[in-house]
Amino acid sequence: MEVWSSIINEIINDNTIVIICFFILTSFLGKYTQYRENKRILSITLMIFFHIILTTIAGLLLYLKSSIYSDIRLASLILAAMATISMSGILIFKIFLPKLKVNPPMILQDLIVAGSSIVAFFIIASRTGYNLSGLVATSAVITAVVGFSLQDSLINIMGGLAIQLDNSIKVGDWIKVDEKMVGKVIEVRWRYTSIETRNWETIIIPNITLIKNPISVLGKRINQPNQLRRWIYFNVDFRYSPREVIRVVLDALDNEKICNIATDPPISCILMDMQETFCHYAVRYWLTNLATDDPTDSEVRIWIYYALKRANIPLSMPAQAIFVTEDSSDRKERKSKEEIQNRINVLEKIELFNHLTVDDLEKIATKLRYAPFTQGEVITRQGAEAHWLYIIIKGQVSIQISNYQGETCEVAKLKSGSFFGEMSLMTGEKRFATVVAISDTDCYRIDKSIFQEIIHDRPDIAEVVAEILAKRKAELELVRDNLNHEEHKDKIETHKSDILRKIRDFFGLNDSL
Repeated sequence: MEVWSSIINEIINDNTIVIICFFILTSFLGKYTQYRENKRILSITLMIFFHIILTTIAGLLLYLKSSIYSDIRLASLILAAMATISMSGILIFKIFLPKLKVNPPMILQDLIVAGSSIVAFFIIASRTGYNLSGLVATSAVITAVVGFSLQDSLINIMGGLAIQLDNSIKVGDWIKVDEKMVGKVIEVRWRYTSIETRNWETIIIPNITLIKNPISVLGKRINQPNQLRRWIYFNVDFRYSPREVIRVVLDALDNEKICNIATDPPISCILMDMQETFCHYAVRYWLTNLATDDPTDSEVRIWIYYALKRANIPLSMPAQAIFVTEDSSDRKERKSKEEIQNRINVLEKIELFNHLTVDDLEKIATKLRYAPFTQGEVITRQGAEAHWLYIIIKGQVSIQISNYQGETCEVAKLKSGSFFGEMSLMTGEKRFATVVAISDTDCYRIDKSIFQEIIHDRPDIAEVVAEILAKRKAELELVRDNLNHEEHKDKIETHKSDILRKIRDFFGLNDSL
């Protein structure tokens, strides 16, 4: 019984119970705040475990009056102090300070914990009767030898400390090292800084490298949002006006909101160089999510491709390309006739052109303009002024209108064989709705000039067209204004007379009557 009494007294005197309770509290708070640092928790657990073992042994040795009792007790107290300091570090640096939005550098945290442990060691050793003067003298010599042999390691440690204290590189920054390695900083340690690349790699960079070499911190500027300028290059045949190329590209990109692209500064397109057979262009935009550089670049290239395709501006081909196809005049004529007939077949299915003769349809077919759009692209906007009509030959579009409260709603979906923009073509009115491509969509475009000659030759077509347009316009208003059946019918009659007048004015028919 005296042995157990000695052991229990030793446990009480060394505050072992208090330390265990402190550990339980730290573990609970760490779990509550979702703090995860398994290695440190494991090391604390081991220190407490060996502290309990050594305390038990010390109690037994005290009962036996062994000469090594004081040594064992010193080791037990040091383990208890180190465990307590480590737990205090977790509570302060990982739980309480983050709640106050204070996040000291990791190296500074380690320095405070390590320094506190060293101070605790000397205090405990001196109070237990140990003479540390010899140890201090010996440690000075050892420190000099170790410092000389570990110069690079010490430079790395000091470099890591300097990086965190001056805040030049922070966790979360994207950096470029040696113009080759690009990655996101995930941690700055004593000896190294680690970055994660877009290729799913983790690169360990010695801190001495960051101290001695220029490092680019990507997308970072004082008092500015984090965003990085990207360059997308493309070439166009020199025979096309650079101003027209730039206008077409910017019109397509400025009117759209592409994910991960900043609105300020705006997208720009510039002429970079002029070669023998082509002009070299670049689109510059600001990337807001630096992890998505390639996907965003790809999306911008797609918009450029479709914008140029719609404007009949081809991307340049290599000057050394050789075409070996022999295209005879008969073959060209046959291909042209087939294309015209295909277009006539499309026009015959359009309600707006049901009353036109085959000759009229052929006149329109020869002047149709091919206009492709990519998925998500706005084909036309509500309120815009554009005197042309679109016929969908492939794909699907969404018709959207904004009410008086500024709310946008979808009123219809159109697919292959449908048409839109007829009011602008026939009356000159501004666009009544916004049209967005749901999928990659191919269209034919009919301009006012194409219809001008036909409607002057046959003015009676104006009344038929006016009735068709009145019905379509009333259908849109039925959704926007929640009209009943009678109001809808009255709207059709009102719109018909109004549209007929506008058609005659727009095409100058009143002057010829």
